[in-house]
Amino acid sequence: MDWGVVSPIVATVAREATLFAAIGMFVGGIDDLLVDSIFLIKRVTGWWRGERTPTLADMRPSGKRLAIFIPAWDEAAVIGAMLATLSQRVASATLTVFVGTYPNDPATIAAVTRMADLDPRIRLVVGSAPGPTTKADCLNSIWRALLAEEAASGTPFDAIVLHDAEDVVHPAEIAVIDHYLDEFAAVQLPVIPLPHDDAPLVGGTYLDEFADAHGRTLVVRGAIGAGLPFAGVGCAIARPVLERIAAARDGDPFDADSLTEDYELGLTVAAMGGRTRFARVLERPGGPLIGVRAYFPKNFDAATRQKARWMLGIALAGWDRTGWGRTRHIGEWWMRMRDRRAPIAAIVLLAAYLALVLAAVQFVFGLPNPEPSPEMFALLGVTTALLLIRIVVRAAFVWRLYGVAEALRSVPRMLIGNIVAMASARLAVLRYIRMLRGTPLHWDKTIHQFPEAVPPV
Repeated sequence: MDWGVVSPIVATVAREATLFAAIGMFVGGIDDLLVDSIFLIKRVTGWWRGERTPTLADMRPSGKRLAIFIPAWDEAAVIGAMLATLSQRVASATLTVFVGTYPNDPATIAAVTRMADLDPRIRLVVGSAPGPTTKADCLNSIWRALLAEEAASGTPFDAIVLHDAEDVVHPAEIAVIDHYLDEFAAVQLPVIPLPHDDAPLVGGTYLDEFADAHGRTLVVRGAIGAGLPFAGVGCAIARPVLERIAAARDGDPFDADSLTEDYELGLTVAAMGGRTRFARVLERPGGPLIGVRAYFPKNFDAATRQKARWMLGIALAGWDRTGWGRTRHIGEWWMRMRDRRAPIAAIVLLAAYLALVLAAVQFVFGLPNPEPSPEMFALLGVTTALLLIRIVVRAAFVWRLYGVAEALRSVPRMLIGNIVAMASARLAVLRYIRMLRGTPLHWDKTIHQFPEAVPPV
């Protein structure tokens, strides 16, 4: 087959795509390597000083009055089981659970009502507007219900804890939050996704990403003094801090114009001078972490839509909404830059896969493939080494939480995660353009699943 003029075009595009991808992967690899280095230094110095991961036995809760906020739109399939599990696992008499619903969602309202009849700590909150609005708007409805209960009882709550309708709440969560709120304005527990036995690839990408983010990145953010974004679940904010945020926002603490109100709320607490504790606490020495466990999407479409929402809220719209944080705080700037690199990383991945496809075309059809320069060979060698380091580090964090089998699966799942990331970036950009044109925000939620057998503790 005579490719004619197409052959040099293929060679040129392959060369430029390879160069672009190699430079992008080099920059991203060095960025991750810096995070690895800080994490390692922190671990080594902590070991040298005799530090250890705290356990439940170290917690000293004082019986604070806590309120759990659970926004729920179209959650009839899971909210009853979630509340039943919470009610059985958490016996605290000073806890009140507020569940926000919508007037046009009778199935969810009925499920919450049934559980409220069984546990007097559960409150049904029905918002005034039909759903879905945004998650933040639902949280604001719950906030107003909390204010009404405080006014009626004359006793304020000490802190608010955020959860989703599919969360498996750990029995010791309240004790850990209570303990750290003596010193910190907010507390974030680790999020530990549950494995899908029937979807180990797409669903498993969440295992890898959270094991890395909540095992390494958030630890480094805390070490360098950067603001800690909330995960939206297992996070608690002291009542006075949330009230200050509400006062600055005309009475509502959660920004209804935000698609990632949890991420922004954590940065807002930091901007106000509040300190957040990322609480990695073990049930016992050598035991599992106390954290929030939940199923995340297990099919490609649902994972793409969820990650597109995260990318839109954090990397695109978040650029305008949250800025760069504290002036002249290099750590803060660095972490926010990392938060916003996802769309650029997707373009780099696309270039890398395009280069691989074109290289395969050149090989199969015998097209001319000019020898790379020594500089290009060196760059490709370094990026390959950085990629191998990334694979090993991620597998190590997955192994620590889930064992050897999942650590091995994390290697091929990196490819799956890359494909999801590229699809999410495309969707996020399209949604961002629609948002700039004035398209109203709505709650683009995924179908949730609650485990039939709750993980033992």
